[in-house]
Amino acid sequence: MSSTHLAGRTAVVTGAGAGLGRAEALALAAAGANVVVNDMGPAAEDVVSEIKELGVGAVAVLGDVSDWSLGERLVSTAVDSFGSLDVVVNNAGITRDSMLFNLDESQWDSVIAVHLKGHAALSRAASAHWRNTSKAAGAPVFGRIVNTSSEAFLFGSAGQPNYAAAKAGITALTLATAQGMARYGVTANAICPRARTEMTANVFDADPNANQLDILAPERVATFVSWLASPAAATVNGQVFVVYGDMVALMAAPTVERKFTSSTGTFTVEELDEQLVPHFAERSPQQNYAAYSVAELDTTGVQQLNR
Repeated sequence: MSSTHLAGRTAVVTGAGAGLGRAEALALAAAGANVVVNDMGPAAEDVVSEIKELGVGAVAVLGDVSDWSLGERLVSTAVDSFGSLDVVVNNAGITRDSMLFNLDESQWDSVIAVHLKGHAALSRAASAHWRNTSKAAGAPVFGRIVNTSSEAFLFGSAGQPNYAAAKAGITALTLATAQGMARYGVTANAICPRARTEMTANVFDADPNANQLDILAPERVATFVSWLASPAAATVNGQVFVVYGDMVALMAAPTVERKFTSSTGTFTVEELDEQLVPHFAERSPQQNYAAYSVAELDTTGVQQLNR
C-alpha cells in the first residue's frame, strides 16, 4: 500500500483559523506534517497550539490572501521555519451573496480577490519555488496543491454569481497548474467540499441522523485532503472531486452533448433555428439542471450548492 504519511513534510493552509481550513491543518499535522497556518486573526495562533500538541511544528502567518505578496511570505516562512515546502492547501474564502441584478462592484471585487486572486498568489509563489528547486536538483520534487472550488462552479448559484465565477476560475487555474507543473513533480487538484462551518451556518440543516461524526463534519473532507497531499496520490493530477459525508465523487471533464452540423458547410440562421430549436423545445430557461445532477450525488438530502 502506498504511503499516506507526511512525516518530514511541510504544508501551508490558508484560512486555517477555523472551519474547514482548521480541520485540514490538523489532518495534515496528524499525518506528520509541519504546518504554516494562515488566517486573518488570532485564531491562527490557537490552531498552531493544537498542532504542536500533536508533536509536529507549526507557525502562524497572519494576513489577507488577496495581498499578492502574502504568497511569497507563506512560502518563505515554510522554507525558513521547516526547511521545505511540500503541500499547499488553498482554502481561504468569503461570501458576499447577492442576485446579479443587485450585485455591486465591491461584492464582486472582494470575492474574486480572496478566492481567485488568493489561490493564484500562493500557487504562483509555490510553483516558482518548486520549479527552482527542481532545476537546481536536476530532478522532480515533491509538491502538492489542493485548491478549493465548489459545486457552484458546476451548476451555478443564483444568489452567488461572484462566488460561482470565482470557483470556476479556481478550477481552471487548477487545471492549468496541473499541466504546467507536472514536469517538476507537482500535482494540482481541486475539491468541491460540503462542510458545516461558520461560513455555511445558514445553509445546512442539523445532521438528521445525529451521527457521532456529523455527516457534514469538515474532518471528513480534511481526511481526503490529507490523502491528496500524500505520496499515495502521486498519480492524481488535474482532477476535480466533490467531497462530503461518506462520499468522494470524481467529476468527468465536460463532454459534447450533441453536435450540430450545417448541411451546406455554412450555417444560416434559418438552419440553426431548424436544428437547435427542437433540441431545446422541452426545456425552459428557468429549468434547474443542477437539481437533477446533484440528486445523483446526494446521500444526505442536502440540496444546497455551497461549501
